[in-house]
Amino acid sequence: MTEPLSTHAPPPAEGGAVAGLQSDSTFLVSACGLQPDDPIIDVGGASSSPVAAWVSAGYRDISVLDEDLEALEALHKRLGEKAQSVTFLQMPVLQFRPHRRYALWHDRGVFHRLVHPDDRQAYVEIVQQALRPEGSLVITTFGPEGPDRYDGAPVVRYSARTLPAELGSQFELAEHSLAVHRLGSSGGQQLLRCRFRRHAPQWPSAAAAVGADDPAPSRRPS
Repeated sequence: MTEPLSTHAPPPAEGGAVAGLQSDSTFLVSACGLQPDDPIIDVGGASSSPVAAWVSAGYRDISVLDEDLEALEALHKRLGEKAQSVTFLQMPVLQFRPHRRYALWHDRGVFHRLVHPDDRQAYVEIVQQALRPEGSLVITTFGPEGPDRYDGAPVVRYSARTLPAELGSQFELAEHSLAVHRLGSSGGQQLLRCRFRRHAPQWPSAAAAVGADDPAPSRRPS
């Protein structure tokens, strides 16, 4: 049997805030025990995505979902030839209608922007449609002492108690940590990083429920 890939990387250099976030994400992803061909989707993180590290680690089926076309195009350019292993999907996450199931749903900064309960419920339902019954969810939000606004907009802060309650009983918290994302002399932001295991009924394939008008994946941002 093929062994799960390891994406462990050396610690980031001091002051490398974005690199540090990416390193923390890869450590959580490595704990999911994924195989090289297991499908991964990264949500809303095109501007600072760990996708390049995943491709370098040997993962061959990666999708990036983001509504920011410029960020997707910039990521495509940064990846160079590695972009051949990546599917780019441009749309807001709440408009996503998955045409397949993923082994990992990776979210670093989308869920805590959803301040309305109906939007959060819609997000959870989309994750349930997109994720395999025994898949993994890796998610980063602002922690209980994090900011209550980001980029001028309100956000929701979570703890290791409130985030699992929001996601529902299908998601079992496997590990979590609190860390401060340093922002130079202006201080830092407390982040909550979590890895969940999903336990759900063996539903039919998501592809069977998708209509002809669902967006087709693209290998390039468009």
